Amino acid sequence: MGRKISTIGVLTSGGDAPGMNAAVRAVVRTATAHGLRVIGVRKGYNGLLDEDYIELDAKSVAEIINRGGTFLYTARSPRFMTEQGQQQGADMCRKHGIEALIVIGGDGSYRGAQKLASLGINTIGVPGTIDLDIACTDYTIGFDTAVNTAMSAIDKVRDTSTSHERCSIIEVMGRHAGYIALSCGIANGAEDILLPEFYDYDEEKLARHIIDTRKKGKRHHIIVNAEGVGHSTSMARRLQAATGVTTRTTVLGYVQRGGSPTARDRVMASMMGSYAVDLILKGARNRIVSWRNGTYVDYDIDEALAMQKEIDSYEIRVSKALCR
Repeated sequence: MGRKISTIGVLTSGGDAPGMNAAVRAVVRTATAHGLRVIGVRKGYNGLLDEDYIELDAKSVAEIINRGGTFLYTARSPRFMTEQGQQQGADMCRKHGIEALIVIGGDGSYRGAQKLASLGINTIGVPGTIDLDIACTDYTIGFDTAVNTAMSAIDKVRDTSTSHERCSIIEVMGRHAGYIALSCGIANGAEDILLPEFYDYDEEKLARHIIDTRKKGKRHHIIVNAEGVGHSTSMARRLQAATGVTTRTTVLGYVQRGGSPTARDRVMASMMGSYAVDLILKGARNRIVSWRNGTYVDYDIDEALAMQKEIDSYEIRVSKALCR
């Protein structure tokens, strides 16, 4: 066991993700069950700098496990990106007796946690992002809900696309990573899936595919396009001109971040939040909570941020075989 501590902090940072509330709830209830005091930091790293803190106990996190978003709020913090802001954040932790800080967020949030760690603040990261783009973990909180939200919307677009015999381009989130697009493309039976990691920008090939599927008797054509590829509206105009098939665009946008989290996200978030507290109780320092090969594990924060992540090649191969 490590040195006994009495106070921890928890914040959510970056883009919100369904399940963040479940993770905060698990942190608070696990910590208070062990006699720890928990300080909630509102509005991410901005709140850390502005001393926007709230005392949390088991009662204060009741009835939030089913809520989307984050009841601690979140924000981007340009001030915290500076050395002065990072030092001020570390100083605030010391001022308020925060002996360990749990950061729930994505890669950018982890970078901030890494800076605090280098300044002597024990930071534990919990992966909360719909994009599934954190290299050290096979799962991130919010991904399952985002995919299910997008899948439901794409099913509805397919209905009207079929009725009007159209091609539909549905743009989903994923600026640098195509995990949502790939999962939705497979789940929705899309005819084409465009990923920022692999798209070759060959619109002639897309046009030929639309024409070929139409010749085979298919009366609709669904293209799931990742945000990182983008240009969905102008792409629709060009494809319509090239094929003669009416083509429409639907950008799903932030609807994918909202909504009540799925059972998987609630359970994963609860387990990861509790695991983060367990690490602190064991005296671990500067770790990232992860899910790898079917189990909960943790990595040193520097090691975790040095990892690289690639989409599974088998999933790509299967998606190409199914897109017909």
